Amino acid sequence: MKAASFAYERPHSVSAALDLLANANGGARIMAGGQSLGPMLNLRLVQPQLIIDIAGLAELRTVDRDGADLVIGACLTHADIEDGRIPDVTNGVMRRISAGIAYRAVRNRGTIGGSLSHADPAADWVTTLTALGAGVRLTSAAGRRDLAVAEFIQGALQTALRPGELVTAIRLPALPPTARFGYAKACRKPGEFAHAMAAVLIEPDKSRSRIVIGAIDRTPIVVDDSSLFGGTLTNLKQQFDRDLADRLLMRAGVTDTADRHIHVTVLARAIAEAAA
Repeated sequence: MKAASFAYERPHSVSAALDLLANANGGARIMAGGQSLGPMLNLRLVQPQLIIDIAGLAELRTVDRDGADLVIGACLTHADIEDGRIPDVTNGVMRRISAGIAYRAVRNRGTIGGSLSHADPAADWVTTLTALGAGVRLTSAAGRRDLAVAEFIQGALQTALRPGELVTAIRLPALPPTARFGYAKACRKPGEFAHAMAAVLIEPDKSRSRIVIGAIDRTPIVVDDSSLFGGTLTNLKQQFDRDLADRLLMRAGVTDTADRHIHVTVLARAIAEAAA
């Protein structure tokens, strides 16, 4: 199947892209790497009147420091991160996750901002950036606003983007050297979208943990306390409460017993990695 007819614009600045977006009255879609939007167009799942291609905007490929945080442009590709073309403030987490996204051909073109904007529950960045406590910058003709990624993702393929807004940057908080991170996912074959994934961030110096269970067809489950470990972070593997994780998945609408077992097993692997 081929995409329905649409107009195509390749603006030379963010402001020009925002003007096009504002004037389209909801009939436009933003394209960066096109790794998700392209197939949706060909399947006619979306039929916009106008595609605004922002992949070439240098403004969206910048890397800046803001205190200890790193602010990276939304059009940096997964391969840019995988290859270390941005500073590492996450002790290698970002490089590792990017290297595991789909295939190299996808990583060469797919962008971190595009992945977040698409908000596929099984996308690696949705779960990982939520666990890292990252933020997202949204820009429109009226100005800009910053949200936590956990606030930005509002459901499967649903975000907090308002009409006329564009994801322009991602804010990455620097992890302390003592932080520990675990990540695991289950895919039917390498490179495929995951059907279960989990990320675990442990910050011993702050006695703090954040657990994120993703790929559940809704917003990720976020556990910002140590309840999954019985209220303490001293022995993660032994204290992991699998029954509580199972109940959280049940409450989130994962009704199939086998699916919950896979999610809990993947979470246990992520915890084991963080505990190692």
